[in-house]
Amino acid sequence: MPLPSQNDILRALGGVVIPDTNDNIVQAGMVSAISVRDGEGGSEPQIQLVIEVDPAMGEGIEVIRQNALAQVKSATGIGNVSVIMTAHKGAPSAASSKKAAAQPANPPELPQGVKTIIAVASAKGGVGKSTTAVNLALALYASGLSVGIVDADVHGPSIPRLMGLRESMEQNEAGLLIPHESMGIAAMSIGLLVPEEAPVIWRGPMIHSALKQMLHQVDWGQRDVLVLDMPPGTGDVPLSIAQHVPLTGAVIVSTPQDLALQDVRKGVAMFEKLSVPLMGMIENMSAFECPHCHGMTPIFGHGGARADAERMGIPFLGHIPLAMALRESSDAGAPVVHADPEGSYAQLYKAMATTLRGKMGLI
Repeated sequence: MPLPSQNDILRALGGVVIPDTNDNIVQAGMVSAISVRDGEGGSEPQIQLVIEVDPAMGEGIEVIRQNALAQVKSATGIGNVSVIMTAHKGAPSAASSKKAAAQPANPPELPQGVKTIIAVASAKGGVGKSTTAVNLALALYASGLSVGIVDADVHGPSIPRLMGLRESMEQNEAGLLIPHESMGIAAMSIGLLVPEEAPVIWRGPMIHSALKQMLHQVDWGQRDVLVLDMPPGTGDVPLSIAQHVPLTGAVIVSTPQDLALQDVRKGVAMFEKLSVPLMGMIENMSAFECPHCHGMTPIFGHGGARADAERMGIPFLGHIPLAMALRESSDAGAPVVHADPEGSYAQLYKAMATTLRGKMGLI
């Protein structure tokens, strides 16, 4: 039986009427993502939906979710259907935004079962932040901690590829999302919901809602630490995360050259203004290691991140080279700390993890 198309599913969702109105959720533009995946190894295909709702709808939100499930299952004959509801509110006024930025309405809380959250950030794209976040998570796990990772880079989710995840999100009977386990790490990413090649064209409030759901509406079990792979930049989304997630601290990743460091300094300033402790800085792509002679060539310079860390009073965690093995293992979905746990690169990450454990008070 051929897989249903997105148009097939949209036609089914046209039968989901918004409570107390005559409109359906398709007419209202509430369906923001549809993913259809073939089952692997003879398993049932999977359908995932993202529906944008107004929080003011209250109990109507659950009515829409249940009706969407029923309509899609009935129309497609596929039972493995999950629906993610993301709340969207109108943009607040400039005055209320400033007030909220100065003082959040409610103190942020840790997700149930989670002891600490650390952010891995760069404020600059293309510096290897996600690769660093995954290897640090694996190094923390190797040290004996129970670890989860959250892909907060909604527009460019990398965690599924880096961790070899191709499955989609599912929910338990209580309606909580179930994180996927890979290499001992519990992982959550919007990339598990939408096809890898599909862009996520969402407005700010939708992203905030999705991130909140990936943190607080997830069955994390008991986790010593969540590693939060931050989006690049210092705009609305990174600022909101840093402000509203109870971070134990942040790890800054940069390449050595000043072009990257000038953006990273802005990220450091953001965390400092929000009183998020800076746990350390990592210089990634510190020098290119020739795969033949193993000689080091400082393509992007060398030592720039360390010099900046010392100038700003941030602990320096170490250098990571630009090496073929690191790139190949990441592309293969088997990061080096997992693929070669006794190798020299893994040892660099493990030494950093030992330092971070102490800063988190988990020694």
